[in-house]
Amino acid sequence: MRERMLAGDLYVADDPVLTQENRRAMALMEAFNHTPAAAPEERRRLLIELLGGFGEASEIRPPLYCDYGYQTRVGARTFANFGLVVLDVGPVTIGDDVQIGPNVQLLTATHPLSPRLRREKWESAQPINIGDNVWLGGGVIVCPGVTIGGNTVVGAGSVVTRDLPANVVAVGSPARVIRTLED
Repeated sequence: MRERMLAGDLYVADDPVLTQENRRAMALMEAFNHTPAAAPEERRRLLIELLGGFGEASEIRPPLYCDYGYQTRVGARTFANFGLVVLDVGPVTIGDDVQIGPNVQLLTATHPLSPRLRREKWESAQPINIGDNVWLGGGVIVCPGVTIGGNTVVGAGSVVTRDLPANVVAVGSPARVIRTLED
């Protein structure tokens, strides 16, 4: 099932290998989420162990929640505020210099529309890609399969259901482009 998950195919998460990997992530998250603010080196060490990549001078404030960790890559100088949720059954790539507000959700997991397949616990994932210098306001939800172009700003509480181009401001549910950014 792990190979199916990594390939983006339908899989069942109730698998011994996936369960073991999820427990590893849970243990590392628990340690990270209980690390004192006065121990930034320990927080960084735990994030490097948990995540698939964690860039130089990046910071994630606890609590952090993810499924596996190794599917998430964070670029350099990126900041994520409290309460980041990353359902990383599919790859999540966060660029350099990204600002992530509190309680943001990056959700790669998706489920079949077929009631029978859902009952049988099948699921899949679609990757999320967040470009360099993106700002996700507090409470933003990014849905499976979304790419957000560089320098884009997504307003607080927005739900991003489709790709957003670079250099725009998008707000709402679903998020819609309301203006172009020029530097």
